Amino acid sequence: MTTDSQYSWTSFYMEFADKLLAFKDDRQALIATLQKAYEEIGMRLPTLDAAGAPTDIDPFTVFCLFSRGLTASKRRVIALGLGGAFGVDSPLLDDFADVPVLPSINTTFYDQASRDEADIERLWNAFEGALAYADQPTESTRAAFASAYDAVLRQRRVGWNITMGLFWIRPFAYLNLCSRDRWFFALPDTMPSDIRATVKSLRDVPRAADYLELRDRVRSAMDSGGYEYKTFADLSVYAWRVSEEVNQRTKRAGKEKEKAVQAAALGDADVETTRYWLYAPGEGAAMWEDFYERGVMGLAWGELGDLNAYVSKEDMRQRLLETRDDNTSQTNSARAVWQFANEIKPGDVIFVKKGRSEILGRGIVAGDYVYDPDGGHYPHVREVTWTHTGHWSLDKPLAMKTLTEVTDYLDFVARIEAFFEDSAEEASDAEDPAVSYPQYAKEDFLDEVYMDEAQYDALVGVLRAKKNIILQGAPGVGKTYAAKRLAYSMMGVKDASRVMMVQFHQSYSYEDFIEGYRPSTAGFELAKGAFYFFCKKASEDEDNDYFFIIDEINRGNLSKIFGELFMLIESDKRGSKLQLLYSRELFHVPSNVYIVGMMNTADRSLAMLDYALRRRFAFVELRPAFDSEGFGEYRASLDNPRFDALVRAVERLNQAIAADESLGEGFYIGHSYFCDMDADTCDATALSSIVEYELIPMLREYWFDEPAKVEEWARKLRGALR
Repeated sequence: MTTDSQYSWTSFYMEFADKLLAFKDDRQALIATLQKAYEEIGMRLPTLDAAGAPTDIDPFTVFCLFSRGLTASKRRVIALGLGGAFGVDSPLLDDFADVPVLPSINTTFYDQASRDEADIERLWNAFEGALAYADQPTESTRAAFASAYDAVLRQRRVGWNITMGLFWIRPFAYLNLCSRDRWFFALPDTMPSDIRATVKSLRDVPRAADYLELRDRVRSAMDSGGYEYKTFADLSVYAWRVSEEVNQRTKRAGKEKEKAVQAAALGDADVETTRYWLYAPGEGAAMWEDFYERGVMGLAWGELGDLNAYVSKEDMRQRLLETRDDNTSQTNSARAVWQFANEIKPGDVIFVKKGRSEILGRGIVAGDYVYDPDGGHYPHVREVTWTHTGHWSLDKPLAMKTLTEVTDYLDFVARIEAFFEDSAEEASDAEDPAVSYPQYAKEDFLDEVYMDEAQYDALVGVLRAKKNIILQGAPGVGKTYAAKRLAYSMMGVKDASRVMMVQFHQSYSYEDFIEGYRPSTAGFELAKGAFYFFCKKASEDEDNDYFFIIDEINRGNLSKIFGELFMLIESDKRGSKLQLLYSRELFHVPSNVYIVGMMNTADRSLAMLDYALRRRFAFVELRPAFDSEGFGEYRASLDNPRFDALVRAVERLNQAIAADESLGEGFYIGHSYFCDMDADTCDATALSSIVEYELIPMLREYWFDEPAKVEEWARKLRGALR
């Protein structure tokens, strides 16, 4: 057996396997050694048995402790801790990160809940037989290994993972056939065509005779030369690296458009916040107990294969249409699996439902999407830290769909969360995981918002003192963009969970904002509004600032919307309580809540602000920033003569607008129309689109009774692009 390798981990893995073999007939000592090793590294040995602490264990599962989907650093700590406990002398160097691993949900090679008494013994026999055949390849050792290997194939939780287990213990003797390696074999020129065809045709884990024959053919092909990989270790690591690169590239490509849209709108592509999901674990919640015990959530739709391979929901939908014959559009199904793979993230909250009226549990998403081809009917999985289990009834019907985001339904989320606050049936003492947010300081604000330092300091100062501020200005001066970044800079981090935005309109009411009666299945029920929930959230976190942003604040009937809160929002009245209109609840606006309104000064259709409200807000004018240092640097980075000419034309246009008695400075054209471009996207087509579809229509609104003036400036703007 060839053991020459460029990888240091191979010696560690092989020596560790040899050390484990000594415990075949003394597994209680093995378990005790594992527990002691975990205590010394400051970790808890994973629950490897449905009953709690493991009573028996196989060697492949021991390897799985540090050879599954954990972070490389955590895997290293565990591996070194176990290596020390078992007396492994071989070093474990940096290339350890290259070792192929199983999905994080595969914690055991046996079924924790219902394993046969002989399952673990059979795994030990396969382990012992594999080592013997690898080290002394004779007909008798081959036959003994084949018999033991075929015996474990009948067991639950043993599938393709057995080939990776064999690879771990003797990486030069056994061929890894995990999903990534099989995918790699399907690529052109990875192996001779007959071998690729054989691997591609595999539907189930091959029996020993077929597996060993395939192994021998692959080894012969590598020995013949012509490939970068010379050993099974080389081959598997190479396949692992290539598949990871493709997965990441595919995911990036699939999300690029969505990220670009978000970034262009508010620049918040790097901002994370908690999202809430309603989830059904199988038909009739049949999989709930299994998923709860395993610490996962899973989806069916196995015919889709690895969801990372799809770049859009539409691609998923088309694949479902090809594989299903139920005369439905597959839109909801495609949305569910897309969200499961791409939109749910660690830290999100999962509410488990059964039917349309029952909640079964709550959990916190702990891992990224994993495709487990050996996962049976539910191959799409995510790790979840389940915090609660029980039975709670709702009087309102739940969505029928398998997966539904409910983040925006604040009243609904609050009602479900209330179940768990008083629950005595907590599943564990696990707390919601801490979230690390991107840092955001004053310097970041000044880099992104075209405002000088003195203006920023004055803005922050008046908001700290007044608690309430309105950013007013002409269209395109970046009011919304600046509002969020002002909040982030004052918080010091981009924590979107402490920022909420609403938009006022003519129909917006006190009932939407604070509380009111709304139709329900039982008639009418009292429901809380956005500002109520936001204030309650802030009051429970007094050490941190919260920012409530109101877009188009002058579009609503402000007296009607704010009601008795007119007094409570004053800076010197923060903390004072008043009785709410409907519930008669004593309510206050916390001192750590800042209200930032935005008002478009060019909207002729709006009534004057209520004087009582004006007294409670500070007003800050945002102006076009064409002459600011930041915009000048941005302009220089584009190095585009057409862009420069168009900006100069708009500056002259703003002078004409300011001089017009019917308009004035409140109707300026702002700089935001020209932002979020780079040297590649700032071309004649993009600039022409701004002129034709944004600026000229606005001028027609400004000078609706002076068409000649509109045409004059339309010619000047178009002329700047020639």
